[in-house]
Amino acid sequence: MYKIKLDKFEGPLDLLLFFIKRDELDIYDIPISKITGEFLQYVNLIKMLDLEVAGDFILMASTLMHIKVRMLLPREIDEKGEEIDPRADLIAALLEYKKYKEMSEELSFFESIQRKLSFRGNFSLDNKEAPPEYDVLLKNITIFDLAKAFKKAIDGLKPQPVHEINKINVSVDEQIEYILNRLNSEIEVHFLSLVENMREKIRIVITFVALLELTKNGAVLIKESPDYNDFVLVKGLIG
Repeated sequence: MYKIKLDKFEGPLDLLLFFIKRDELDIYDIPISKITGEFLQYVNLIKMLDLEVAGDFILMASTLMHIKVRMLLPREIDEKGEEIDPRADLIAALLEYKKYKEMSEELSFFESIQRKLSFRGNFSLDNKEAPPEYDVLLKNITIFDLAKAFKKAIDGLKPQPVHEINKINVSVDEQIEYILNRLNSEIEVHFLSLVENMREKIRIVITFVALLELTKNGAVLIKESPDYNDFVLVKGLIG
């Protein structure tokens, strides 16, 4: 199995904050049953991609299941005679993570501005041309947005009766070439358009891994799509 490490995959607390923000939930009164079910769906997706961070997400899934069980039992009473909320430790961790995440995003914003104003190394050799639509590339795009589009592509496959086992010869390098060829002939390519004619799950998985590799290397840039479950690819400055 081809493995890839995503340096910007921010972990299970970031995924929980994503759900809370998207569904406009009260962080102090988290609906554990609702959020646990969707969290488990993403854990299964991560396990299928064989990402190295899957262990952290499985641990968080176990924590959510434990909290869910405690929510069904009579509440414990503390020394002051008040009920103990089983979600208290999780809420405290989320609030602390949220504080540092917001600080990190603010620092990253100032860093991005600085990168537009100065260039490293030999100034005369630096590439000073910004990519097309620089301000909107990667705006509000997270790994979870990519995972959503990937999940939709997998769910869209129609079940087919299987009578024999056929080995499908497909590699990451081949799909990297396929993606770059599409971008050489088209200015923009929607991810769902990229995989719409693929009928084998393994081919979609390998294509998604190839896309992550190209994104990590800067050969492909990603921006938002009007479709909530899709995203748009454009060619980067590298490649």
